[in-house]
Amino acid sequence: MRGEPSCPKCGGRVRAPGLFSDSWQCEAHGTVQPLQPVIPPGVDALSAVVQRTQVPVWMPWPLPVGWLFTGVACAGDERSGGRATAVACSGPGPLGGIGELILVAEELGVGLGARYAGIDGPDPGPSLNVEKPSDAKVLAGGRPTPLWNVPGAPVDRAVFAGEARGLWLWAVVWPEQSGLLMYDELVLADLRDAGAELELVPCGALSPRLLRP
Repeated sequence: MRGEPSCPKCGGRVRAPGLFSDSWQCEAHGTVQPLQPVIPPGVDALSAVVQRTQVPVWMPWPLPVGWLFTGVACAGDERSGGRATAVACSGPGPLGGIGELILVAEELGVGLGARYAGIDGPDPGPSLNVEKPSDAKVLAGGRPTPLWNVPGAPVDRAVFAGEARGLWLWAVVWPEQSGLLMYDELVLADLRDAGAELELVPCGALSPRLLRP
């Protein structure tokens, strides 16, 4: 399952820092924060990301009934620490079938959230109409956090974005109808604060969405 780091914006190959550059480089996107290889979901995978990241690791907690943690990804290297995280969960959709959710926390310009959203990135800012009431709200780290629909996403998913702790927060839900999940005022916990509770996270099979948005 282990592979090479890739570009968080396009999934393409990246060149490691070397003689001519002190940063990771994507041929298409220039300097990037490398997306580390995704590893199977489990307590060890979560702990590894939690220990190295500089941004929140958001997860609905408690998880909705029947939902499982299905993978985590992190962008950043050993020097910078994680500059973006993506947590995948799946379970019964509000209207039947299986729903999937990826929550992304990232610094400005990383572009991981836009990639999972299926839109031009790297950030949602220009497309968000924050002058109108928010389309959904979550409680992120104990704070009410408004989220807005992001236009232009593929029809198979619902995409919401907003700001939490000074960083972008994306919520991408498949299928589009399962976006109803976001209207239930989900409570999101930053798993960096979870401590021993990490061992209580129920795990499922790795979500292919993390590998192929």
